[in-house]
This record gives sequence, C-alpha cells and structure tokens, in this order.
Amino acid sequence: MILLDIKNMTIELETPEGLIRAVDKVNLTIREGEIRGLVGESGSGKSLIAKAIVGVLNKRWHITADRFSWAGQDLLRLSYEEQRKIIGRDIAMIYQEPSRSMDPTAPILDQLLEAIPDSELESRWWGRPFERRKKAIALLHKVGIRDHQAILNSYPYQLPEGVCQKIMIAMAIAKKPKLLIADEPTTALESTTQAQLFRLLASFNQLKGMSILLISHELETVARNTQTLSVLYCGQLVEAGETAAILKSPFHPYTDALIKSVPEFQPQLASKQPLYALHGSIPTLQHLPIGCRLGPRCPNARKECVKTPVLERLQNHYFSCHFPLQGKKT
Repeated sequence: MILLDIKNMTIELETPEGLIRAVDKVNLTIREGEIRGLVGESGSGKSLIAKAIVGVLNKRWHITADRFSWAGQDLLRLSYEEQRKIIGRDIAMIYQEPSRSMDPTAPILDQLLEAIPDSELESRWWGRPFERRKKAIALLHKVGIRDHQAILNSYPYQLPEGVCQKIMIAMAIAKKPKLLIADEPTTALESTTQAQLFRLLASFNQLKGMSILLISHELETVARNTQTLSVLYCGQLVEAGETAAILKSPFHPYTDALIKSVPEFQPQLASKQPLYALHGSIPTLQHLPIGCRLGPRCPNARKECVKTPVLERLQNHYFSCHFPLQGKKT
C-alpha cells in the first residue's frame, strides 16, 4: 500500500526580488513498511521537502503539486484543520536541530508526557498520570538514556545537543506513527549511539511496520539503512530506485560522483589516492542555473542540458538526465 504519494511538488520562496524555486517538481513515493533514503548536498532541499510534508513551512513558502496524497486521500482537497489532524496522527518528524525544536520553557518530562497520545494508555483516568510517566521513562531508555531522573526535570538548554536529539526521537516514536521522517537524526551523536538508534529505527520498521524517510547528506549512512533511495541536487530529483541497484549502476552523473566520493564504495582505490569530486559547489538559490541544475559542474554537460530533463523510467529505476551513464534512454 502506498502511504505518501507526491508528484511534481514545487516549493518557492517569496523574496523582494520575486519567487525563487528552491524545489523543482520533485516526485516522492513511500510505501507501507518501506525505509526510503533522501540524500543530497547541504542546500539541496531535503529538509524543505520534509517540512512541507508535515506542514511546518511559514507563509513565505509556496507549495504546489499535481498530487499530494496520504493513504489514498488527497491532502490538497482538505482544509488546513483536516490536514493537521491526519498529519498529527500518522506522521512524526525528528528535526535536524533538536534544541531549537523543543519548548525552552517546559521541562523534559512535561514535553514527553504531552507527546504520548491517550490511545497508547490502558489505565483508567486516575491511573493515567502514573502510566504516562512510566511510558516516558521507557521511551528514554529505548533511545539510550539510562539516567532518566537527571533528564526529566531538566530544560532543553541545560542538556547537550546529543541528549536533546535522543529526546526528540523518543517524542517522535511515542505515538507510533505510520511514517517517521528522520532529518539528519544522528548528526550530534557519537558513533556507538548512532548505531544503536539505527537498530532502534530498524526494529520499529520490522516489528511495527513503520515507514521511515531517512534524510542525510552522508550516502554511506543512508545506503546501509534503506531499501530505496532518492537523490536530490539543488532542488531537483536526479535519480530514484532501489538502493542496491543505484549503488551498482547509477544513471546520473551526480549520483555517480556521490558514490565515487565514498571510500567504502571504492575498495579498489589505492592508498592515499584522492577521492573523486565534482568541480565547483552547489549554487545559491539566487543564482540557479537554467535547465539541469548540475550543468555547470557536470563532466558530461552539453548544449541540450540548458533544457530541464524529464524524469525517465527504466523498470523501477528513475533518472533525470539527457545523457545517462548507462546508455541511451529506452
């Protein structure tokens, strides 16, 4: 069953100079029980897409799409209140900057208690405060926080960023959402805790059937923990498909560059040999290239690249390139 189905989503920023298109006609599909990765350089629009899904972008951002449905229900046809009800019930998000996403005026215990929905409680009304506290402590233990007593009465600004990240994850999984969006969930965590949290997310996926959208700029992290992968460059979807197939035979030059830049995927690379890297850097929103946005950096660029390539499909592999690496389009 398809949970999230987005077609040709465009996100534009309102500026004094006019609208700037930060995300350009991106497609994204997530099935029930699927772990999909969303990877790209910083500034490619990954977090914007995540925030658009949960509806937390401010009024300066304009979102349009040919299709934006959740579990077969078209969200674009619903009122804002109906959208919030569905998203609040079925979708949770782990934000990239946890300390800025939490209430600085409320202790951690109060925020955890608020995150636990009534549907997860079994006690009668007089026993619910005790049960909520018990579940809050259990959530902290699940994400690797053992000394819960020191955490529950603290405020976010009193805690390290890594601990706040764990608390955000605990709050996100409290309602057992159908879709969990993890936006750089382990940025501030040490490697052992990262592995623990990925095992936790995998267990929720396998045991609870929870779908996960894992967002990261680190391809090796996404590749190890996802079944399908979508690659973004500068707001454009350049490639999507099964993770293993993309790593084995990438069609887009940008995806190929990402793979070649990771030592883990280059076992034949000699010692001290420099890794492959594209020339230049990702353009700013104010100076976006026309057509394919990778054009100025692409080693295969030709005059046809001034036109935006359409998304092509070869079985379950999608790519957006005039000159794909695996031969001519069919």
